[in-house]
Amino acid sequence: MSRPRVPTLRRTRLVALLGPAFVAAIAYVDPGNVAANLTAGAEFGYLLVWVLVLANVMAVLVQYLSAKLGVVTGRSLPEVLADRMPRGARLAYWGQAEVVAMATDLAEVIGGAIALHLLFGVPLVLGGLITGVVSMAVLVIQQRRGQRVFETVITSMLGIITIGFCAGLLFAPPDTGAVLGGLVPRLAGPDSVLLAASMLGATVMPHAIYLHSSLARDRVRFDRRERERQGLVGGPEGSASTHRLLAATRLDVVLALVIAGGVNIAMLLLAAANLPGRAGTDTIEGAHAAISTSLGPVVAVLFGIGLLTSGLASTSVGAYAGAEIMAGLLRVRVSLLTRRLVTLVPAVLLLATDLSPTWLLVLSQVVLSFGIPFAMIPLVRVTRDARLLGEHRNALGTQLAAWAVAAVIVTLNVALLWLTFAG
Repeated sequence: MSRPRVPTLRRTRLVALLGPAFVAAIAYVDPGNVAANLTAGAEFGYLLVWVLVLANVMAVLVQYLSAKLGVVTGRSLPEVLADRMPRGARLAYWGQAEVVAMATDLAEVIGGAIALHLLFGVPLVLGGLITGVVSMAVLVIQQRRGQRVFETVITSMLGIITIGFCAGLLFAPPDTGAVLGGLVPRLAGPDSVLLAASMLGATVMPHAIYLHSSLARDRVRFDRRERERQGLVGGPEGSASTHRLLAATRLDVVLALVIAGGVNIAMLLLAAANLPGRAGTDTIEGAHAAISTSLGPVVAVLFGIGLLTSGLASTSVGAYAGAEIMAGLLRVRVSLLTRRLVTLVPAVLLLATDLSPTWLLVLSQVVLSFGIPFAMIPLVRVTRDARLLGEHRNALGTQLAAWAVAAVIVTLNVALLWLTFAG
C-alpha cells in the first residue's frame, strides 16, 4: 500500500516547498523598477529588451545561491556571517544592512503613496500612512498565521501586479519583430548606456538576498514538521533529501523570476509600443498620465492597481527582511509591527517635504547601490565554502559565473553612484 503513495507524497512535498522565491521576487517588481522600465521603453523603444533578459538570468543565479545556503545549512546569510565576524564588525555590517533595509522601505512606501494619489487623489502623506497600515495587516498575517499563509498572500499580490502591469499589452500588443530585434545586445548613445546600467545595476536588491536565505531555511523546517506529522521520518522515503530540496528550490526560483522578469519586460514593451516621444514618462505620474491618454482610463486604472499592490507587497517584504537581518546579525528579534512603525516614520516625513517623490525613489536606489557589494560578495564566498555546504558548494563553473555576475553588478552600481554624484 505504501508504494503507490510515494510519488504522490513526493509531488505534494515538492509543491509545498514552492513559495520563498515568489516572496523574494517582489523586490524585482517594486515601484523603483516601474519608472526605469517605462522610461526605457518610452525613450528607446525595444532597444533595451535584452538588458532585462540578461538581468533576469543574473537574478536567477543570485537568488538560487541565497536559497541554497538556507536549504543546505539551515541558516540565513546574516546568521552565517554573524558567526564569522567579531562583535565590532558585526555591528558595523548590521548598520549598513539596516540603512539599506530602510532605503528599500522608503521606495516602497513612496510607490504606494503615489499609486493612491493617482487612483483616488489621496495626498501623499496620507497615502504613505495608509500604505504603512495595510502593510502592517499583511505582517500580522505572517505573525499569526505563519510563513506559508504569508507566502500565499504575497504570491497572490504578485498575481495582481502581473495583471495590472501586463493588461495594457492586450489592448495594444507590441510589434513581434521589434521585440525579437530588441533581444540583440546593442546601445544607442550615452543616455541608453546610462539607462541600461541603471536597469542592470538595480537587478539584485540586497534585502532580497538576505531574506531569501531566511525563507528557504524556514521552508526546510516546515518540510521537516510536515514529514514528522505524516510519520515519514527515518526511512529512505521518510526524509526528503537535500538534493530533492534543492531541485524544488531551483524550480521555485525559476518560476518566480520568470514571472517577475516577464512583468518587467511587459512594462517596457507597453511603453515602447504606446509611449515613444511622450513627455513626462521619466516619472511614474507622467507615465501614468501618458498611459491614460494613449490606452484609456481602464488600462490606467489597472496600472495604478498594479503599482499600489507593488508598493503594499514590497514594503511588507522589506519590513520582514529588516527583521530577519537584525535577528541574524544581532541575534535580537524585534516584532515585525515595531519594525514597520520605525521604518515608516522617515518615509512619511520625507513625503511631507517638497521633495519630488520620483527624486526620492532615485535617492533610495543610490543608497541601495552602496549595500549591494556587502550582500553579493559574502554570498558568493560562503556558497563556495566546502566546510559550510559540503558536496553542495558551488562547482567551479557556478562559482566563476557567480563572480562574473557580482563583478558586473558591483561595477555598474559604482558607475551609477559616480554618474549620479557627477550629475
